[in-house]
Amino acid sequence: MPLAVFVLGLSIFALGTSEFMITGLLPGMAADLGVSIPDAGLLISAFAVGMVVGAPLLAVGTLKLPRRTTLLALLVVFAGSHVAGALAPGYGLLFATRVVSALACAGFWAVAAATTVSLVPAARRGRALAVLVGGLTVANIAGVPAGTFLGQHAGWRTAFWAVAALTVLAVAGVLAFVPRTGTGTGDSPALRVRTELRVFRSGRFWLALGVIALTQAMVFAAFSYLAPLLTTTDGVNSSWVPLVLVLFGAGALVGILAGGRFADAHPFATLYGSLGLAVAALVTLALTSHATVAVVAVLVLGAAAFAANPALNVRAYTVAGGSSPLVGASTTSGFNVGNTAGPWLGGVALNAGLGFPSVAWVGAVLGGLALAAVTFALRLQRSDDARAAVRGSARSPETAAAR
Repeated sequence: MPLAVFVLGLSIFALGTSEFMITGLLPGMAADLGVSIPDAGLLISAFAVGMVVGAPLLAVGTLKLPRRTTLLALLVVFAGSHVAGALAPGYGLLFATRVVSALACAGFWAVAAATTVSLVPAARRGRALAVLVGGLTVANIAGVPAGTFLGQHAGWRTAFWAVAALTVLAVAGVLAFVPRTGTGTGDSPALRVRTELRVFRSGRFWLALGVIALTQAMVFAAFSYLAPLLTTTDGVNSSWVPLVLVLFGAGALVGILAGGRFADAHPFATLYGSLGLAVAALVTLALTSHATVAVVAVLVLGAAAFAANPALNVRAYTVAGGSSPLVGASTTSGFNVGNTAGPWLGGVALNAGLGFPSVAWVGAVLGGLALAAVTFALRLQRSDDARAAVRGSARSPETAAAR
């Protein structure tokens, strides 16, 4: 595996830490800025929306730029926005810096994914993308708790300074280890954009994005409300919740590594296995009142959910037929659509008075829909393979002689 892939994964660690650490910093940020906790929570929504919108826009906007140059520029913007956020005197400026951070993060994800795919053979894409996404997994295990710890003991602004410092290290790593790459074409910008946008004519590509969104929504419909679900329904003591969340992250790391090993050769089998396990874990969380069973289910959910990730990415790049940044941007948007829709759907169930087990049931239903979509995609793939086999047989020398 090229060292550059690991450097890009470490860069994603810095970006992912910033994306998710706000959850643990909300009380301190709200008090310091003089806003309510729900208003402070909008900083999370601002980042998610920025990721959804920013990924495709920046992917198209940077098509003519060398990829390493684009990666470095986006990291510099990300670091600068965190410096501005750490110095922000009020809520309005901080909100703006979160939007800018999200745009830079989304663009980096898109270009980093395309760069990763271009650096390895097609048969190793799953493993390489697992390393990239592994940076986000490690961010959840180590970066987010560390950011929360810093925020609690030294103020939330210190956590922002720490992310800026991590991003500077990422800049140095990209400069040292990521090779210079061109844009891959000499076409005019307008022609290049039209060529890249052709991927959106493919129904199979939209289906792949739909599976990504459904899978991510499945996880976050329950994960967003995991603490109250565990304590009010599953019998877990509140003091154990942080440890259970760490176990979820550990399961995610195991899952991403395992999924990366199997996604290239067996993408559909990986999706079926991981989604099936995730649905089983969610049903268990909805039905059990035994703390030990619930903790094991959380571990399985983390492993299963992230095991699907490399296969989801590989499938999108396969049906797109290339390593364009726009493909990476689209998958990034798909994941963040799921990140947004899942918690919203879980909240709808709670607001309807269905109780905390309902969020696990919502996740299980979304997982069932994802499995149905995967089944439809598999049937399409088999139909394509059958037609290709018939065409190959018709063109073979034996067939020609028979004629």
